[in-house]
Amino acid sequence: MSMYRQLWLALILSTALALIGGFLASTLSARTYLEEQLRLKNNDTATALALSLSRGGVDTIEMELATAALFDSGYFQSIRIVGPRGEMLVERTAGDLDAGAPAWFIHTLPISAPAGQASISDGWKQLGTVQVTSQHAFVYRTLWSSTQQLALALLLAGLVGAYLSTLILRRIKKPLDKVVEQARAISDRRFLTTPEPKVPELRQLVAAMNSSVMRLKSMFDEETVRLDQLKREANHDALTGLLNRTRFMAGLKAFLDVDEGHRGHLLLIRIAHLADINRKLGRESTDALLQRIGTTIDHFCAPLPGALSARLNGADFAIMLPDAWDARTKADELLQQLVATASVYVPDQAIAFIGIGSFQQGEMLGTLLERVDHALAKVEATNTNGIHESTTVGMESLPSNAEEWSKTLNEAIQHGRTKLALFPVLDNHNQVVHRESALRIQISDGVEWLPAGRFLWIAERLGMTGVLDLIAVRHGLEELARDQALPGLAINLSGESLHDATFLQNIKALLHKHPLASQRLLLEIPEYGVLAHLAAFRRFCSDIAQHGCRVGIEHFGRQFSQIGKLHELEFHYLKVDASFIRELDTNASNHAFLKGMINIVHLIDLQIFAEGVSTEAELSILRTLDFDGATGPAVR
Repeated sequence: MSMYRQLWLALILSTALALIGGFLASTLSARTYLEEQLRLKNNDTATALALSLSRGGVDTIEMELATAALFDSGYFQSIRIVGPRGEMLVERTAGDLDAGAPAWFIHTLPISAPAGQASISDGWKQLGTVQVTSQHAFVYRTLWSSTQQLALALLLAGLVGAYLSTLILRRIKKPLDKVVEQARAISDRRFLTTPEPKVPELRQLVAAMNSSVMRLKSMFDEETVRLDQLKREANHDALTGLLNRTRFMAGLKAFLDVDEGHRGHLLLIRIAHLADINRKLGRESTDALLQRIGTTIDHFCAPLPGALSARLNGADFAIMLPDAWDARTKADELLQQLVATASVYVPDQAIAFIGIGSFQQGEMLGTLLERVDHALAKVEATNTNGIHESTTVGMESLPSNAEEWSKTLNEAIQHGRTKLALFPVLDNHNQVVHRESALRIQISDGVEWLPAGRFLWIAERLGMTGVLDLIAVRHGLEELARDQALPGLAINLSGESLHDATFLQNIKALLHKHPLASQRLLLEIPEYGVLAHLAAFRRFCSDIAQHGCRVGIEHFGRQFSQIGKLHELEFHYLKVDASFIRELDTNASNHAFLKGMINIVHLIDLQIFAEGVSTEAELSILRTLDFDGATGPAVR
């Protein structure tokens, strides 16, 4: 039983006991008072009648008349006049009147008052004795009425007292509830502070709790900053602050390998004649130039979600752009900015050469680099600021424009040419934690099933991600209903779907239709989608929780410094981006960052999995870092 209920019951019992005690005491006191008044009345009446008859020459008839006159008033039970030798001279007796009170009340509180007596005398001669007994019915009626009024007054007082007690208890309970909410919030990785109440004892409690919360938040933020610094040291170029070659190549390869990866563009940028510039300006000025170029590239990529930028070596930089952006237009903008930045240091000469190559999921990294490097060599041969675009390969069999893609996707959906491909997520004991899924589409009968990376990029442009995500969820629920032994199935959703009201309404209807399967369904949104649509993701988590689904964030880690924004979100696990996992066995620079990330994620009671594990060596290292599980080509 809660403390609030115990206090409430204690107040009720103590108030009830006090009211009952007061009621009994008042009632018994009233009965005693009425009995005393009745006794006095009997005595006074007997005395008055005896005095009126205490004169000489009074005969029996006069006694009867005086007695009858008094008795007929109706207030007396009996009046008797007894002679000096005990003979009955006059007697008047009445039956019991209606007392106007319940029998149980009369039985519980009987009225007992002795008869009043007085002597009739003539001088020193005694003529007889008057005995008067009053009707008890009037006393019972008065006592019953006063008892009812007292009970009503006490009841009203009790109700008022209960109301005031409730107000007081609520005043006490409110800050206590806030403290409980704070404690629960800490376990849910949220850090809340509460206004201090006016009650001194509670104010001290809330102040202590607020202080603890702030210390925990400060520790969490400090650890986040430390880990982010470790990440930067391991993955960023010390001079320019851009990604280093190892981290960029791992990210690019993960982008090419991931099933739901979109098409994209690779830009290789070379600063012209850097060796000559170094000899002419000296190392310090050359480093300042490279820093300015790095800042220019970083600012250029900042408003482009999903873009990666890096310094590959001394003079070479690289940018990976998602297909949402026109590569040639963006390359022209970048070249103009680079020329404006570097012309201050080296006027009247070539500044930069840019090679461009478009790619799609599944292309080999070496092939892509060779194509784009060849384009870079061609523009470098001109020795003038310029851009050259390599020939796009491997896309001839697919629709060539948005209109054709729209028709193709809609036909595939209408004819049911969609399915899920499943991949295991294993824990450290090689047990299946759940399975991941990826949507496949067959653009026409008899041809290969396209992986998500071949069509999701255009689906986003056409605004069809909500439709495709809903299809994936429906397939997932059907698979879970078919395979009762499957512990869980993860469905990847687009961040854009979080804003689609129709999608959200339809997915809730699907989950309501499959309540048992929904308990094993996992829904994953990429990190960039979550951070770009934080409010929508918060609402999504709250709505989905009502159906028992688990929610996760995939491709996590690129924006690790913003993990503080995720404290109050009701999700359940993270999947670390494959770019942090690539070649982990040969490149130990990310070990400390990943270990710290795992510790902080476990501290806030989340699970953490590794994506894109491609070798047994990587898998072995991951198990020493205490990941909860892993997925990728090496996980079977």
